[in-house]
Amino acid sequence: MLTEFGPRSGARTRNILHRRMATAIKNPGSEVSTQGVRVTARPSYLPQQSRPSAGQFVWAYRIRITNESLRPLQLRTRHWAIVDADAQRKEVDGDGVVGQQPVLMPGQNFEYTSFCPLETHWGTMEGWFVFDALDEEQPRQVTAVVGRFFLVS
Repeated sequence: MLTEFGPRSGARTRNILHRRMATAIKNPGSEVSTQGVRVTARPSYLPQQSRPSAGQFVWAYRIRITNESLRPLQLRTRHWAIVDADAQRKEVDGDGVVGQQPVLMPGQNFEYTSFCPLETHWGTMEGWFVFDALDEEQPRQVTAVVGRFFLVS
C-alpha cells in the first residue's frame, strides 16, 4: 500500500485518491490485526479548528491498540504516511505515541487521540507501530500495521 505513491506519480495518485474518497465517506476508519496486535483508527473532522478559506483543515483521530497475543508488548515507535488531496506525501516517525510508550499485557488495550492538519479538504493516513515483546529471552520486535484511514471534511 505505501509503495503506490512516489514523487513521479502525481496525476495517477490523485486519481487513485479520488476514487478512494467515495469509499472513505461511508467508512473513513480502519481496523487491522497483524502479529497479534489489533489497531483501530477512527478519524473525525474538526470544523471549529479548521479554516477552509485559509487552506487549514484539521482532523482528530482516535487510535485503539489491542494486544491479542499471549505476550506483553511495549510500544516503542510509530510511523505515519500522510497524503493530502494534492498527492503531497509527508512521513512522520517518532518514539511512542502522545509522549508514552505503553506496556500492553495480553488482552489489554491502549487508546489515544491525536490530530492531523492538512492544507487540503481531504487526505489519508496509514502507518505502523513497532513493539518490543517483553517475555522473550532474545528480544523480538513486532510490527503492527495501521490500515489506511481517510480524512474527509
